[in-house]
Amino acid sequence: MFYETAQNKHGLKHDPYKALAVPRPIGWISSVSKAGVCNLAPYSFFNAISEKPHYVVFGSTGRKDSLTYIEETGDFVCNLATWDLREHMNTSSAMVPRGVDEFPLAGLTAVKSNLVQAPRVKQALAAFECKHYQTIHLPPATPEATSNAYMVIGRVVGVYIDDQFVKDGIVDTGAMKPIARLGYMDYATVTPEAMFSMRRPDVDAEGHIITVKRG
Repeated sequence: MFYETAQNKHGLKHDPYKALAVPRPIGWISSVSKAGVCNLAPYSFFNAISEKPHYVVFGSTGRKDSLTYIEETGDFVCNLATWDLREHMNTSSAMVPRGVDEFPLAGLTAVKSNLVQAPRVKQALAAFECKHYQTIHLPPATPEATSNAYMVIGRVVGVYIDDQFVKDGIVDTGAMKPIARLGYMDYATVTPEAMFSMRRPDVDAEGHIITVKRG
């Protein structure tokens, strides 16, 4: 099958787009308003987009509390969503009234970050402390349509990692069991059993592959 996204006439029960752009890390974003009210919410569209310098991005449908607070104070935290915190993460996605603090709602503790005003989730095994770089209002698919989509870019200024998951100089990602977003109501878990390694192949001066490294 093939369909154009402007009309989105795919004929299926649900838009398959999010079921194909997978797996996506979850942007579990914590922020704080100028008045000191905390917010915690998971975002389905999130990823790291640069290493040097370190930048992350997440997409927001509408100007939610997260976006409002981030623009007010200029920072936020991306907390790692893991298997043990899956229910807490899901609870924090509830459509509660504006100004509600999701930390106590989800049974989580907000702790002070090192370099930003926004708190991180104490129970999270890793977190990125971020400075707000830019918010981009994404244009609609067609000139006559409207768009309520925003892209939020942040520069990572600090990284928290639970020390017990740093082994032999590397992060034991599988042991953390991070979860990822799929389509519909589906999620996936990264485990040691599901992980595999591949090294980039070597090439000669003419660009021909000469070895393929595995492991």
